[in-house]
Amino acid sequence: MKRIANQLDVHPEALRGWVKRAEVDEGTVPGTTSTDAARIAELEREVKELRRARAILKSALAFFAAELDRPLR
Repeated sequence: MKRIANQLDVHPEALRGWVKRAEVDEGTVPGTTSTDAARIAELEREVKELRRARAILKSALAFFAAELDRPLR
């Protein structure tokens, strides 16, 4: 691997990482594929956004509920 890395003018660890990623993506070794990892990251971003929106809506609900409970002048 070191010889091939030198021929490609890349660091051997970079080449090792690429080979490992290719093996996982091909299914020859167990692990999370690149496609699955990208989908997981996308879903985690979506969950974070939805939690933030939920917190905002909860705050708005509390504010307007308090407004309804105030006596009219």
